[in-house]
Amino acid sequence: MKHQTAYSLVKWKQGAAQVRRREGERGRLRKGGTKPEKKNREEQRKVLKGRKEKESNAGGRQGKVRVKAFGRKAEQGFLGMLGGIFLAVSVTLLPAGQDGKSETAGGSALASPETVSSERASFSAEPASQSLSGILDETLPAQAKPEEDFKLYAQSAVLMDAGTGRILYEKDGKTKRPMASTTKIMTCILALEEGSPEDLVTVSSYAASMPDVQLNIREGEQYYLKDLLYSLMLESHNDTAVAVAEHIAGSVEEFAVLMNQKARDIGCTDTWFVTPNGLDGAGGPQQTPHSTTAEDLARIMSYCITQSPKREEFIELTRTASHSFADREGKRSFYCANHNAFLTMMPEALTGKTGFTGAAGYCYVGAVQDEGRTFVVSLLGCGWPPHKTYKWSDMKTLSSYALREYGWREVFESGKTFPDAAVKDGVAEKTGLVLAVPKEEQTLRVLMREGEEADIRYRYPSELEAPVAAGTPVGSADYYIEGELLKSYPICTRDNVERISYLYCLRQCVRQIFSF
Repeated sequence: MKHQTAYSLVKWKQGAAQVRRREGERGRLRKGGTKPEKKNREEQRKVLKGRKEKESNAGGRQGKVRVKAFGRKAEQGFLGMLGGIFLAVSVTLLPAGQDGKSETAGGSALASPETVSSERASFSAEPASQSLSGILDETLPAQAKPEEDFKLYAQSAVLMDAGTGRILYEKDGKTKRPMASTTKIMTCILALEEGSPEDLVTVSSYAASMPDVQLNIREGEQYYLKDLLYSLMLESHNDTAVAVAEHIAGSVEEFAVLMNQKARDIGCTDTWFVTPNGLDGAGGPQQTPHSTTAEDLARIMSYCITQSPKREEFIELTRTASHSFADREGKRSFYCANHNAFLTMMPEALTGKTGFTGAAGYCYVGAVQDEGRTFVVSLLGCGWPPHKTYKWSDMKTLSSYALREYGWREVFESGKTFPDAAVKDGVAEKTGLVLAVPKEEQTLRVLMREGEEADIRYRYPSELEAPVAAGTPVGSADYYIEGELLKSYPICTRDNVERISYLYCLRQCVRQIFSF
């Protein structure tokens, strides 16, 4: 019992001591700690106070420094943002391989069907749905031309639409044959175009020596050109043809050069003139015979009555029933009657010229006209004596067929639209395509038969290369009938499209920044 009490007393003392120690620590903390700790804190307060005083004394200067530092940081941030946007736009818009040069719509990089690479602009013969890259070719099918079973006497014959040159019927139309006095339509039109009606023509001995048929002019005589042309076309005189040729070109040989050049200009490819009157002959390096084809002869007549600047004079001269004249001195007078019997056979007969030689047979080239329709018929090798009337039979057969079967039809496809063309490396991804034809000119009247259709071919690109200038021809709308091109209209770009460049990207960046 005694020992237990002593042990309890010791424990109590130890607990009391621990309580006092804890209370002492709390007291020191409330009073600021021990002396060394207080001293430490005092020194720290003095250091902080000194720093504050220094900062206070230099406050203005430090404020300015802070403002400048902030300005530099803001500027760097703005430029960084600008650079980031520019980089993003450049990566997105600038095409690979761009050299940084700025090009405008007036530049030379526009792709056209003739100049762009084959994979981008080769003309396709396939339907547009199968030609999504390059030039698209939309072809509207036309009806095939039926064969006509005409019973003609002529070895070669052609029926032609004089307005367009389209051949409506042919029989051996490309076979070369002599054409006799039908040659004189070329002699006449050249004299009208190159000379003057009041020109005085002096007759040479060579001209006076020509065989029949002749006016019987004499060497040294002078005649007005207009009078000799009536002799040439109404009576088909051979001597006046030579006199006219020598007056216009100086010699028959030089006049033949003019005749052949005019034939080429008109589009004749199988014609060779040697004489101005159509008498059989040969000339040139290969001694080519005087010859033509029914197709070329029809083309020459079409030129004389529809295209020549002297077409009205030509028609009036060849339709004249008769003409009287004299030589310049009035010593000899002449009367010429028109021997073109076809002019009285059909009311639609417009003009024509006969011809005959032993090699050529009977020949004829003439035209009929009605309701604005003009048709030309040419006949070569149309019988030999005594079958002089065969040519009139063939002429009436083909002329009547043309007047009966062919009428005016409007074939222009108005309101046609085209898909936009993609623009490679352009600031705009596409540009519109339009048919560049004024509204008042959007018409095409063609002589066609019942059931005949036009073949319309639209050729245009699916892709162009920037820069693109508005109004640049890049395609065409072509109108064909039976394989012959009648008319072609340009298809052009609608918009200006600039090529993407660094300068363009920079401008876009600035616009984006200032749009905020």
